[in-house]
Amino acid sequence: QVHLVESGGGLVQAGGSLRLSCAASGLTFWSYTMGWFRQAPGKEREFVAAILWSGGNTDYTDSVKGRFTISRDNAKNTVYLQMNSLKPEDTAVYYCAADGGLIMTRTFNYWGRGTQVTVSS
Repeated sequence: QVHLVESGGGLVQAGGSLRLSCAASGLTFWSYTMGWFRQAPGKEREFVAAILWSGGNTDYTDSVKGRFTISRDNAKNTVYLQMNSLKPEDTAVYYCAADGGLIMTRTFNYWGRGTQVTVSS
C-alpha cells in the first residue's frame, strides 16, 4: 500500500522560505514520477511541480517558476519542495503525489494527506 507523508509546512512571513518533504513507502520510489499540488480555501486543487523518476526532468506551474524547486533523493524515498520568496497567495494545503508511469505527467494516482502552508503579509 502506497503511503505519502508530507511535512515541513507552517507559518511564514511573505518573502520567507519553507522546505516541504514527502516520505514515500509501499512503492518502488525510484521508478515513480513525484509531484506537488496545492489547494487554497475555496479553490480547486492545482498542480505546482513534478519531477521525473530519474530527477532529470522537472515541470512547474508558471506562478512558482524561479521561486520553487522540486528535488528528490531516491536513496531516502523522499521528494522535496523548496519554496523561496513566498507570497500570501501561496497559502494553501500542499499535497504530495506519485505516479507509476516513467514519463513526466501532471496526472497522479497516489496522494498524501497534505501539509498546511500559511504565508502572512
